[in-house]
Amino acid sequence: MKPNLMKAKIQAGQPAIGVSVMFPSPQIVEMIGALGFDWVLIDCEHGTIDVESVELLVMAAEVSGITPIVRPPSRDATDILRVLDRGAMGVQVPHVNTAEDARAVVEAVKYHPLGKRGLAASTRAGRYGIGLTAAEYVAQVNRETLVCVQLEEGEALRNINEILKVEGIDVFFVGPSDLAQSMGFPGRSDTPIVQQMIRATLDAIVAAGKVPGSTGPDADIADYLKRGCRYVYTHVPRLLAAGAAAFRAAL
Repeated sequence: MKPNLMKAKIQAGQPAIGVSVMFPSPQIVEMIGALGFDWVLIDCEHGTIDVESVELLVMAAEVSGITPIVRPPSRDATDILRVLDRGAMGVQVPHVNTAEDARAVVEAVKYHPLGKRGLAASTRAGRYGIGLTAAEYVAQVNRETLVCVQLEEGEALRNINEILKVEGIDVFFVGPSDLAQSMGFPGRSDTPIVQQMIRATLDAIVAAGKVPGSTGPDADIADYLKRGCRYVYTHVPRLLAAGAAAFRAAL
């Protein structure tokens, strides 16, 4: 596993800006790299990306010099393992609501002694066992893999203080869409009370000395960055819509 440049950037106190992809296009991932983004979120929870496609998209990210992070379909350890073994340099795990959930995520990502991930050094993540000992591979994975947990339900926010105490988590991501739904405002993450809750949670994460993350409209992301977010991303359709609007306006 190569050094995780995006994780290093976050740990150095700098923001890492990414783009979420929900459909299996290596070419789009290459474009994201060429456009100067730091990382790509390969989203297997939503959209049409399967496990085989994950591997191709990870390859495209590596060639393009950006960090591939995958959102697995669920927080199940098997789902996490399958995307990591294909070379993902981190996971953004959905629906983490308790400290127990968070600890289980860390255990699924890390090898012993930090976790309980099943070890197969002959996978793509381990360079198929070529030119790298299993012990070297384990050390690299435990050091370089990024762990991000999604806090996107009212239950998660009620348990925020305990979740923030869990060791081994690099990013605590506040998910606007599902949070709004859990608060009774489906499809309306711009509702003032929802936005207040998002910002209060981001502030609590920063106050605990941890790294927050989130997404949303451009203006919201700009505000989140001012609040200390270092893990943010936009979406391919949003980039296309903005580019199309600018093109039509120019004509």
